[in-house]
Amino acid sequence: MKRPRPWLGILLVGGALFIGTEQAMRLTGNLNLFPTVVLLGAFVIPVTFVTYFYDHVRHREISLPTLTTCFIVGGVVGLIFAGVVEFGTLQTVSFGGLVTVSVVEEFAKLLFPFLLYLRWRYHHEADGLLFGMAAGMGFAALETMGYAMSSFIESRGDISVLQQVLLIRGFLSPAGHAAWTGFVCALLWRERERTGEVTVNGKIIGAFLLVVVLHTLWNLTNTIPTHTNLEITFNILMNIVIAAASLVLILRRYVAARRATPAA
Repeated sequence: MKRPRPWLGILLVGGALFIGTEQAMRLTGNLNLFPTVVLLGAFVIPVTFVTYFYDHVRHREISLPTLTTCFIVGGVVGLIFAGVVEFGTLQTVSFGGLVTVSVVEEFAKLLFPFLLYLRWRYHHEADGLLFGMAAGMGFAALETMGYAMSSFIESRGDISVLQQVLLIRGFLSPAGHAAWTGFVCALLWRERERTGEVTVNGKIIGAFLLVVVLHTLWNLTNTIPTHTNLEITFNILMNIVIAAASLVLILRRYVAARRATPAA
């Protein structure tokens, strides 16, 4: 008997609903469908990604309601904190500003998972991995909704632009916010499990600085003009390299977490 794959069902059904709603809005011009299109486009891939990893972790100490709470509350808290702190920084684009944005956002996404970390209720590296990815994906999904709405307004209702933003940010989100926050949280839980106490040591600080560097490179790459074929090619290659490095980090922690945790 084949094992059920809930993540695949979410991806297929959610993807079909997104395409159907987007086409309906395109054909009718009915803006009442806009919130549904944005909601589905922003959340289908993040929810699928978190569900996939939850389904493949070999123990079930984390309940789905708790993980969902981390996804929603962690994302909202992170977005509020980052939005307030970054407000002045985002008025101009500079290297220092991009670094500040990266530091603030990576810190903001850790706020809610860190509260769970301090409770000692969840003990394994896999728990930290899941909480980090959930908070990161919640943040990414909500941020995508904001970008989608802004792009739709700036393009004066161009549905093609809206679709492009939702698809690109959706497919890239696992290699961005989810990977970076999941990586740091996995190490937080691993070091606490190893030492038997709440620990913020050099390894964790180094992991945080590493994801800040990746986040800054990501932001910097996507602020470079793409008017020529050379600039477009460079932008694509840099995004691929950064995404690949980020996914390698999270997958290594996932493999280590599976080895270190008991089966369900």
